[in-house]
Amino acid sequence: MPRQIALLRGINVGGHKKVAMAKLRALMEELGYRDVRTYVQSGNVVFTGPRRSAKQLEAALADAFGFDVPVVLRTRDELAAIVRANPLRKLATDPAKHLVVFCAAKATVGLDPEDFAPETFTVRGREVYVWLPGGIGRSPLAKELLAKPLGRTSTARNWRTVEKLLELADAD
Repeated sequence: MPRQIALLRGINVGGHKKVAMAKLRALMEELGYRDVRTYVQSGNVVFTGPRRSAKQLEAALADAFGFDVPVVLRTRDELAAIVRANPLRKLATDPAKHLVVFCAAKATVGLDPEDFAPETFTVRGREVYVWLPGGIGRSPLAKELLAKPLGRTSTARNWRTVEKLLELADAD
């Protein structure tokens, strides 16, 4: 059975949509998944089990927690390919300022990277790789990306988290 990663959007942010990681792990186990691990409080779950749609997981989360939680799924192999394909690896020197936006469907941004220099982004399939050298807080690019959601469901993780999730997916 494949090792998978669920990226939950918008939980435990500013005291809203609170989800305890222990309860999230227990829910995943109730759904029949094994080797369930969470990473930080922002909704990163690594698990082994049958592939199901994000909609099925979203429905289970809504039933368990009482609110909608958008989910983006990737397999371990997909995440490894995302790490290998990183087009910003030479430019992005700080993993906290280097993000990947994971989209449920093919990413469409509709912005010109040159308009945001020295910030930049590159679209590759369902991912948008983003470099914010000044950080996310005052970033014009981050503000635009947040104002124009990338498809129905998308969620961002910094590079440190992306690498840690792959490490967890590779752990026995």
